Amino acid sequence: MLLDPVRLTEHVHGHLGWLAAAILLHPAIVLRSRTRRAHWAVGLATGFVTVASALGVWLYVAYRERLKQGIFLHAPSVGLLFERKEHLAFGAVVLAWAGAAAYVAAERAPGEARESLRTIAFRAFCASAALSILVAVLGTIVAAYRSF
Repeated sequence: MLLDPVRLTEHVHGHLGWLAAAILLHPAIVLRSRTRRAHWAVGLATGFVTVASALGVWLYVAYRERLKQGIFLHAPSVGLLFERKEHLAFGAVVLAWAGAAAYVAAERAPGEARESLRTIAFRAFCASAALSILVAVLGTIVAAYRSF
């Protein structure tokens, strides 16, 4: 039996998505402290969510060709969950990058601006983590219904 690269990529995407959701909690926790450095937490969390979403973008073509129509014909609510998952995932990635940008800017900013930027980074990572968890749950529901 040959290994389908799309199926393998789907599994990697799902596992990385759950890992990204968990890892995004770390910078949110670390950034609560105004003085603590979070270079690794911010970099790894942003990297994980970016790679997971890039795999999702790559998979979308195969999903559209092989699965989308059948899912919408037999379970439109599951298809709509997948569509919402895509939008929420985009938001999670954008918020992670916004948090990373605010964190990097805070490292170079003076006094009051530094505190504001760290607060923005903290809130962005909290929101990104929340969205990522929701995306992982929705993705698991859709994959449990039908996958490659």
